[in-house]
Order: sequence, then C-alpha cells, then structure tokens
Amino acid sequence: MTSIAVTIAGSDSGGGAGIQADLKTFSALGVYGASVITAVTAQNTRCVTAVEDISPAVVTAQIDAVFSDLAVGAVKVGMVSRQETIAAIASGLKQYGHLAVIDPVMVATSGDILLRPDAIATLKEELLPFGLIVTPNLPEAALMTGRSVAENETEMGRQAQMLLKLGARAVLMKGGHAKGDEAVDILFNGDTSLRLSRPRVETTNDHGTGCTLSAAIAAGIANRLTLEDSVVAAKAYLHEALAASSALKIGQGRGPVHHFHQWWGPSGD
Repeated sequence: MTSIAVTIAGSDSGGGAGIQADLKTFSALGVYGASVITAVTAQNTRCVTAVEDISPAVVTAQIDAVFSDLAVGAVKVGMVSRQETIAAIASGLKQYGHLAVIDPVMVATSGDILLRPDAIATLKEELLPFGLIVTPNLPEAALMTGRSVAENETEMGRQAQMLLKLGARAVLMKGGHAKGDEAVDILFNGDTSLRLSRPRVETTNDHGTGCTLSAAIAAGIANRLTLEDSVVAAKAYLHEALAASSALKIGQGRGPVHHFHQWWGPSGD
C-alpha cells in the first residue's frame, strides 16, 4: 500500500517552508503527499510581506476532499493563523478520527509573526488534544506555557509536561534556538524522555527547519515506524539536509535546507 501523508499548513511562495517544504520532505522520504492549504503567504528568504487566510469553509472542504478519498497514514499541522481555522481543523481531525503531528508555527525564521495572539489559546484548547506529538521550538513552547524561554534541559522538561497536560500525547522540545555546539532536542512521551543530539550546523540556510522536521516525523509515521523511531529518523534527515544546504544558493536571505540532498547536488549532479 502506498504511504500517504497530509500536510495542513500555509503556502510559502519562496518554496523553503510551509506546504512546499512539507511536500518536498514527504517525497524525499518515500511518501505520497497531499495538502490542505490554510493561508497563502507572500514571502521569500528575507521576509514575509503579506498573508491571506483561506476561509474556514474552504479549509473544511479541502479536508473533506482529501480524507474522504485517500487512505491517510499521517497528518501534519503547521501554520494556522486564526481561531476559526484552528476550529475547522480540529473538527476535521475529530470527524475523520486522526491525531496529528502539530508544529505550532508562530514566528517565521525572518521574525515575522504568523499566529495571531488571540489564536494561541484556541490552539492550546482545541488543537493540542489532537496532537499525536507537538513539536515546539523554545520560543513557541514559552509562548504556549506562559513561561520564559527555557535556558536548560530541566526547564525544557517542565514546559513539556505542561503541554502534555493540555492533551498532546508526546512533545518534542526543539533546542535549535539554544546556544552550544550541539543541537539538542528532547522527546517527552508520557513519563519517558529521549535526548537527541547532533552537532550544530553553522549555516544561514535554515529556513523551514521546523516544517521539515515535523513533516519528516509524519513521513515516518506514514511509513509505519513507531513514534520514537519516526522522531529519531526525522532528526537525522534534518541534520543531513542542513549539512548539505550550504552548497545551495537560493535567494539573498536565509535560504532553505536541502530536502533532496540524497538525490542531487547544487549543480544537478
């Protein structure tokens, strides 16, 4: 049976993040990708200049079209900018009996705000209970828990436990924004935790890292890996995509990771 994953997220016109990054990741990892677009952004490697939300009715129609026909093996939820969209997604997940990999996209790599402040409570109350796993970076976890940005692994654990109490089955605290020679993520799955560390890659081509990681987790689930194995494989894939990204020359700002590093080089070889 063909492995199928669905991304519910915003479109990035520059191709480095959002729906585009998710579909590239699915394809690179051997998964057929379908999509539900929640917003259209005008953005490139330097900034986001406009955001146009898709109406909740059209978001619902896309969910119905995809889930009523395709044998969906995994769902990833990314950028959702307003309350009505979040409610539509939660309703769709409930109707079709799916949990999701939830990447709470709140701020773009460029620093532009993508989630309205009044929607954070709705995300916590209505969407997190459908989280098979939620994958916040440290600033996102702080926003959702009302605490300061975690500066150590103990605080990362405290905030993860708060998110678990909101209904998520597991939490991957992403340490990419922390300092140090290692990029440390910690998977909290109920009472257990798994520390995942890779050498930090020094590159300005890091646009879409969060989208890529969460999509890779969804791809693993669609490929029938366990949640833990999916997270481990996704971490390895992202590290390799970051390491290969320095050869890419895309745009004038923070470029994308190299999603297809296994298949072609910067000159097409």
